[in-house]
Amino acid sequence: MRRDAWAGAQQRARPETSAGAQQPDGALLGPLLAGSAQPHQVRRAAQGLGLPERGRYAVVVLGTAATVPDGDGDGDGDGARWCWCGEVGVVLLGRGGLAGPVGSLGEAGAGPGGVSPVVGGLAELGLARRLAGAALLTCGPGTHEIVTLDERLPTALVASRPELSARLLAEVLGPLLVLEPAERALLVGTLEVWLECGGSVGRAAVRLRCHRNTVFNRLRRLERLTSRSLSHPRELVETVLALDALRLSAARG
Repeated sequence: MRRDAWAGAQQRARPETSAGAQQPDGALLGPLLAGSAQPHQVRRAAQGLGLPERGRYAVVVLGTAATVPDGDGDGDGDGARWCWCGEVGVVLLGRGGLAGPVGSLGEAGAGPGGVSPVVGGLAELGLARRLAGAALLTCGPGTHEIVTLDERLPTALVASRPELSARLLAEVLGPLLVLEPAERALLVGTLEVWLECGGSVGRAAVRLRCHRNTVFNRLRRLERLTSRSLSHPRELVETVLALDALRLSAARG
């Protein structure tokens, strides 16, 4: 079901305004999502949308090519309620919390999409919209993943500040960028697997199907090139964030 069908389902379930007419979701949600709504606009939106001013809400921002999954206005049958304004969805959470709506969007291939943390009312939707947008920036191109901000916080920090991201990449991984692509991919790939293996050289060697000394030597070469030690916590954080910046840069082309 497309957004217009979802809007129709919400429209049929919505009480009429005092004037006897109903406003489109976008007109009511726009000021809330922009973070510019005054208290009277929040009250009007709550009345027009048939939603409580206070409640457990989240915002989903979908990519431009994404579609809303089939449904009748409920998120996933647990009482969640959706309203849409273009590519931005607002969900009043039901019994299952955030997991149900996020899961249903993902199962339907509705992404890519970013999901905000839960906020406490309609007046906080502007903040939620910004946070959901930051989560969306971490999605890979061509994917249908639906990701929450909390599971992508470090990457979202990097993605939301492209000028700092570019500086971090140049400062930390700059020496790798001048290597031949195959050599760079080998070192970066080894680092990624080592991180996924919790810093275990032995487990990384198994994953990479090579000797543990080979993994160790590649990591030591990476440390020499970057002048960062993977055993030093602060320098490891810099390296991991720079790796996120590299992934984002590659995704943007």
